[in-house]
Amino acid sequence: MSNSIDTPEYNKAFIKAHFEEFVNRKNHAVAMINFSEDFLDHDEAGGPAIGPEKAMHMMAAMHKMLPDLHVQIEDIIAEGDKVMVRNIWNATNPNGVKIQFKGFVLWRLKNGKIVERWAALTQPSQLTGKLPAW
Repeated sequence: MSNSIDTPEYNKAFIKAHFEEFVNRKNHAVAMINFSEDFLDHDEAGGPAIGPEKAMHMMAAMHKMLPDLHVQIEDIIAEGDKVMVRNIWNATNPNGVKIQFKGFVLWRLKNGKIVERWAALTQPSQLTGKLPAW
């Protein structure tokens, strides 16, 4: 029988709590708890990165540049040891312009820790209140 921390429902709740703490509450140190020591980020901005420190420093830099950065989970799906999230990020850029970008993040968890991450994000777009032209 599987451990309760290895279930898709546990993993979904874990990822929701991780986004809330790490991004929305700006608790960068939670990376040292939530990520495994050998965490592999396949899509880190500077190329693949190993370990939680890189993620912690990346998010601190994001918050320095975009202090009001906030992520909202739109969809979350889990199967086995993986969780897929579709999310929307909102912030104000250094010029005072409200921006938004969207993304998909695939996480793999093991023993209650995040061990891998893959991500695809759109380029930030200015929020105008209008629908984009098709």
